[in-house]
Amino acid sequence: MDLPEELKYSKEHLWIRVEGDRAIVGITDYAQEELGIVTSVELPSVGDELEQDDSFGSIEARKTVADLYAPVSGTVLEVNSEVADSPGQINDDPYDSGWLIMVEMSDPEELKLLLTADDYAEAVEESE
Repeated sequence: MDLPEELKYSKEHLWIRVEGDRAIVGITDYAQEELGIVTSVELPSVGDELEQDDSFGSIEARKTVADLYAPVSGTVLEVNSEVADSPGQINDDPYDSGWLIMVEMSDPEELKLLLTADDYAEAVEESE
């Protein structure tokens, strides 16, 4: 399981890369492995307001459909349209070309509620 140290993680298997007051969000390597081959993704629109822990879309794989839950609150600045057109990028490269959305965070303090790579790895091990 690949877990870049510089990222934060949610218990709902999303990662977040912080760049100033902006955050790039995607699903973890573990999540894409568990889902299997991703066949489609439903993402919010640019300008949508997200609240931490609220559903902002879904990801569909051959095995299942899973809701996506916002790791932080904020405004959607950008949506990865390439992933919408070619969802397999999520499986191929979940931490780079497979990112989902970019959000302007409204409350950076929420980052304190997220997990480090080590904490996330421990949570995954406990759930198995």
